[in-house]
Amino acid sequence: MSCITKKMYMMKMQGEETLQCFNRRTDSLKFIVFFLWLITGPECTTGSASRRLTVQTGGALIIPCYYDLKYINHKKYWCFHAKSYYNYCSILAYANETKGRVSVIDHPDQSFFTVTMRNLQHEDTGAYWCVVEIEGIFDPDESEQLYLTVQSAPDVSVVSSSVSGHEGGDISVQCFYSSEYQDKLKQWCRYKDQRCYTVGRTNTSQNSSVQISDDGRRSFTVLMTGLRLTDSGWYYCSAGDLQAPVQLNVSESVTTEGSKRNRHYLYLELLIPAVVLLMVIVIVESAVKLRKKHNRNEYITEVNRVRASDTGNGASSSSVLAENDVTYTSVIVQPKTEASSPVSVEDEVTYSSVHKWKPLNT
Repeated sequence: MSCITKKMYMMKMQGEETLQCFNRRTDSLKFIVFFLWLITGPECTTGSASRRLTVQTGGALIIPCYYDLKYINHKKYWCFHAKSYYNYCSILAYANETKGRVSVIDHPDQSFFTVTMRNLQHEDTGAYWCVVEIEGIFDPDESEQLYLTVQSAPDVSVVSSSVSGHEGGDISVQCFYSSEYQDKLKQWCRYKDQRCYTVGRTNTSQNSSVQISDDGRRSFTVLMTGLRLTDSGWYYCSAGDLQAPVQLNVSESVTTEGSKRNRHYLYLELLIPAVVLLMVIVIVESAVKLRKKHNRNEYITEVNRVRASDTGNGASSSSVLAENDVTYTSVIVQPKTEASSPVSVEDEVTYSSVHKWKPLNT
């Protein structure tokens, strides 16, 4: 091999080694980047939260988490991370269990679960997630992020997180907001279908009507009239991007319940006399049958007694037995008088009368 050829060969080998080294370093870098992403996961900021809630220090909060019907049999849980890192969130409780200050209850018939948090403190401020486990290696869990702020004076709040009404009746909810949200959009929305009603408008949905009025003094009032049973569910007051959850329970109207009770009492008023009358009829029929049976038994007993004594008393006993069927005759003998017919040659006349005897027990 010539000197030039040898030098060219050496240069080629060095180039290949350099390229291989570069490729190895690139692959290592890619692996490191992927590994770091796998550990840290995507960062979720408060701006990406679908809901932002505020609650007073020391207070309690109930949060509804809706999910698709196809996940009814999947596990659900509630997790938290103060700095909004989902891959580092700590599971506070699974559905249908209570851990510390947190309770989670699943409502599969309505496809949502509720989270109750009590005695909230400033350190509870941070990001939370409603999560449905998919249990697949490459399938991520279904989750919704919320951001909760615990404040001494909440920016948005309600007097009560639960209100009740009757079918056809009315309910009123008062929502409060801070001065910072004075000029923000105020709404009353339903979680399930995200239907919202805005301050200053009258929104009618079939038979129910929703009116929202802002008093300009850091509160607005929601009035729902003509309530229906289907209006039951979870709603929220909102001012800007802050929400305050409220549960509405609509029960049957008082008149409906009263009419049901009246029908029930009417059935009882008709049923009881009918039952009593039937019992009286049965008792009377039974008494008549028993009386007839008793009379037959007495008659049979008397006949058997007479027959039994007939063998010892002869004719006298036969006359007693015959009393049930004999005809009695009375005979009167009268002496002959002058007024009697001259044709008659008899010394006296005999008169008789016949009486049919009937048994007393027939």
